[in-house]
Amino acid sequence: MSNRNRQPFRNGTYGNLGRPDEEYDPFGEGYSSGDRYVPSQKSNPNPNPNPSSNSSSSLTSNSNPRPPPVVARNVPPPRAPQRGYETNAERQIGKVLELIKQEWPAMCETDCIPVQLALQLLDSSSVGRAHEYRNFQKTHKYLQDSLKNIVHDYHQGFNSSIGTFHKIQGSIQTSQKKVRALKESLASAKIALCSTDPELKKLHATSRMYDGVLQTLNELDDLRTVPDQLEARISEKRFLTAVEVLQNALRKLRKPELDDIGALSDLRSYLANQETALMDILVEELHEHLYLKSPYCQERWQNLAKNQGAFNGDSAAVAPFHTVLDSIDWEKSVTEDPQKNPEADTFSYVALLVEALNKLGRLEAAVDTLKQRLPVELFAVVNETINDIDQKHPSSLRGGSSGSHVLHMYGQRETQMRADVIYDLLWTLYGKFEAIAEGHRVLHESIKALIRREGAGNNSVLLGSFKELWNLYQNEIRSLLHNYVTTDADVYQFNSSPRPGAGMNGKADAAREHLFKFSEVDAKSTEMATEYEALDTIIRAAVPGLTSNTRKGVDNKKTSMVIPRSEASSARKGAGFGSGSNQQTAGTYKSLVEPSVFNMSLLLPPTLVFLQRLKGIVPPGSDLATSTLTSFLDNFLVNVFQPQLDETLGKLSDTVFGEADAFQQDSDWNLVARRPIFKGSTAFFTVITAFCRMLGTIPHDQALSSLIITQMLRYYDRCFSWYRALVTKTQEESSDTQTLRASAVLALEPGRINETIQTLWKSDAPNLALLEQEVSLLIAYANERKLDVSDIIQDRDTVSSLCLLYTSMKWLSVKVLGLRHITRNDTDSSRSSLPKPEKKRWTLLNDPNKATAEEGPVYLPMTQETVQSFDSILSSYEELAATALRTLHIEIRCRIVQSLQTALSPETAPYLLDQEVNEPDPEILSLNAEMVAYDEIATRFLREREVGFIRTGLGLLINSYLIGNALMVAPMNAKGCGRMQLNILVLQQNLKNIEDGVDLARAANYFELCDRGVDEIIKKAKEDSEATAAEKQQLEGNGDEEGGSAAQGVVTKARDNDRFTYDELKALVELCYSEQLADPERGIAAAARRQMADKLLNLSEYMWQS
Repeated sequence: MSNRNRQPFRNGTYGNLGRPDEEYDPFGEGYSSGDRYVPSQKSNPNPNPNPSSNSSSSLTSNSNPRPPPVVARNVPPPRAPQRGYETNAERQIGKVLELIKQEWPAMCETDCIPVQLALQLLDSSSVGRAHEYRNFQKTHKYLQDSLKNIVHDYHQGFNSSIGTFHKIQGSIQTSQKKVRALKESLASAKIALCSTDPELKKLHATSRMYDGVLQTLNELDDLRTVPDQLEARISEKRFLTAVEVLQNALRKLRKPELDDIGALSDLRSYLANQETALMDILVEELHEHLYLKSPYCQERWQNLAKNQGAFNGDSAAVAPFHTVLDSIDWEKSVTEDPQKNPEADTFSYVALLVEALNKLGRLEAAVDTLKQRLPVELFAVVNETINDIDQKHPSSLRGGSSGSHVLHMYGQRETQMRADVIYDLLWTLYGKFEAIAEGHRVLHESIKALIRREGAGNNSVLLGSFKELWNLYQNEIRSLLHNYVTTDADVYQFNSSPRPGAGMNGKADAAREHLFKFSEVDAKSTEMATEYEALDTIIRAAVPGLTSNTRKGVDNKKTSMVIPRSEASSARKGAGFGSGSNQQTAGTYKSLVEPSVFNMSLLLPPTLVFLQRLKGIVPPGSDLATSTLTSFLDNFLVNVFQPQLDETLGKLSDTVFGEADAFQQDSDWNLVARRPIFKGSTAFFTVITAFCRMLGTIPHDQALSSLIITQMLRYYDRCFSWYRALVTKTQEESSDTQTLRASAVLALEPGRINETIQTLWKSDAPNLALLEQEVSLLIAYANERKLDVSDIIQDRDTVSSLCLLYTSMKWLSVKVLGLRHITRNDTDSSRSSLPKPEKKRWTLLNDPNKATAEEGPVYLPMTQETVQSFDSILSSYEELAATALRTLHIEIRCRIVQSLQTALSPETAPYLLDQEVNEPDPEILSLNAEMVAYDEIATRFLREREVGFIRTGLGLLINSYLIGNALMVAPMNAKGCGRMQLNILVLQQNLKNIEDGVDLARAANYFELCDRGVDEIIKKAKEDSEATAAEKQQLEGNGDEEGGSAAQGVVTKARDNDRFTYDELKALVELCYSEQLADPERGIAAAARRQMADKLLNLSEYMWQS
């Protein structure tokens, strides 16, 4: 216990505070929140140098288990290792502490009681620890030695810290003294402040007044520089900054303290006027860029026009509009960049102007001004474009002139020239329209973003300009379509301007006839000059700088705070509003090419491309539905184009029908057909082809197809009328009962002859039975109704026209059949009772160049219902051609019958001759000449099949007619019979040049038998009867298998050249007695009659037995 009361001080230090300075760590990791030290649990790896540690350890091991060691009082915590090594003193003190924790753990506890441990060490009983006292002393001594070593190592640090402590203590004392003095000063100041001083109050008021005066002077100085700043910002087109400068100046002028300064009244008036002037400038700048007046807007619309509304790789310098929209951040306000030209980017410049107008508080008024000037600006754009294209394409190189022939519009060269002008105009105009629409879309998006960010005003008022733009676009496009499609002078004037005051019907409107017009005013008159000077003075006084002083030659920059528009800009705007005033009045456009419905195929492709691209520019969510962009085209097609097409088609058809040479042979027929055809047919099919080609470039409408079908029907009626005119008798020849030629009557009226001829034409090879049937029917018709000269077509040109009619109808039917095309699109605007589709598909089915291409298939689209009318017209063409062919077929036969009828008549050619005649009858020679000419005409115009159809059966007809009507020549003697045989021989020689294999031997044999006498006739009848009976038996023996051929053989034999029927032989017997029967003496005639009766009886016996 004596060791515990040793002096704690050693060398002026206390405990372990005597460390070197560099080891001092007042914020070491070992410190805890308490005042006791909790030693680390790290064991010391070095062995204990104290020799008594073993004994202590053994004593500890024999003692009872103890609670964990606690921290000893007043023991400083060990330092965290600051260096990479330990001194011997530190290692020694660590070992001591480990020893104390192991052998005397109670000393390390927080609630350790030293007195209790001392009493235990003094207690020598069995429960005491007196036997450990010596070990405790050794541990105490070891601890003291360790502390001495520590003090020895760190005594310098302890000494220096003591000095530092004294310095700190001195500084604290000095600070205490200063705080006491400050406290006293504050107390005295408080006392002084509590006392009042009038002079101080006056000084304070004076100071505040001077401060106000200085601030006012500063504001006045700032306001003095506002005009120059405003002028500079406007000249630099930094309008956001200009608006900010103007509003700040106006805000300062509205302060109450500046109200009494009279010198500011002029500035206040000037700034108020400049606010209006700045709004006008901003609106003008918007117009400059929205309507492409600025040179910075030229590149975009020129690229759109050059690339026909679509961007490609060559236009990489101009970004597509959707890319531009996506690149703009609408959620952020527009800011100015002084380093860049604001006008270089048109769309950003438009957004900047909108932002400036919004900050100025005039956005709604500006939008209203834009709407009001929109029609005038668009008119100026269209008019300027038309004038540019007019200068670019000289009128001498354009297609179509008012004095040219109507059908010249179908020429490929002229069509190409018209296409070049129209395409150049439309692509240029629609390129500008698209660029203008893009600018309005940016304007729309800018205003919409402002409303979304700040609630800038009425949505419907601010965002309704795009629909107004589209309505004007519709009007302009409709006007262009009218100008280049409509030719009705009552609706539109193309070569001259409409008379002022005239209404839509061309009549003058009395209420509008005396309207004032600026174009009628003389600008150089004295009154106008005086009024203009007065107006200019008022404007300059009210809004300084709004107008330039060039009229008076005054250049005063101080007075003009707004930079005036450049002369070029003024000239450009003046030209924009008044361009083309020399050619037409306001509201009308100059037509570059002659209007025609064929221009529709040139106008639609650019228009549809523009409308398709406009759909991508229309703002989403606007009141303008993109699906209705083409609805006005539907209305135009139905109400304007279709009536105009009907009228034009009718006029062209009337021109074709009314030409004097419409039914004459086309001189260039070999270019389009294999056989000669009508010139009118070629022209009409050219019209049809041109219209079909045009219809192929516009949306299908059955009403348009029906117009062409109607004209086809009209052409059929015209051709049928021409046919009737050809086959109609002249007024002198016609009678009340019959006005048509005999061949036309037989070809048109239904009957057995007509049916037989039709069957004969349809048969592949000549049918003898049908030919005989036709001949017998025709002879019966001629015998029943005597053919007159008026029943025969005497004019050979008429026969040529019938041939041309046939070839033209056949050619036209084949050509028109090639146009037949059935479509599933059943749109028909002419049927108002049917529900119309909500949306018509306006798409370009073909390349726009198809409108100018002359090659490629051409079709007439029709529905199942319309094609029935089309097929009916084709059938009419075919039927008219067949009628013409039947007329030609019958005409030559009627001519033969009429000529033979005349030749057999005793009145014209008596056969009771006194002497022999060596020349045929003149009627026979005339018949031969007519047949040769008829055959030549048919050969020149018709194909071989048609020529064969006309030729075949002529010899059979002559044979049958001469034999069947032999009694017509009575009375006839032997010399007359010789004349008949001569006529037959001449006919046969002529027919051999016309019909192949023709033979009139039967007729020759018939009259030769007459020449030999009655007995030879009876003998011939007997021989023929016996031969016929033998042939019948032979045929009956062959069986039923050959029954059909047997019957045919009978017929053939019956018509053999050497065999005749009973009636024919009977007529021949009567013809032999005709001379005696015609004798004036009754006895001779009676005797001849009795002889003839006997011969006929014999004849009947022989013929009926067979």
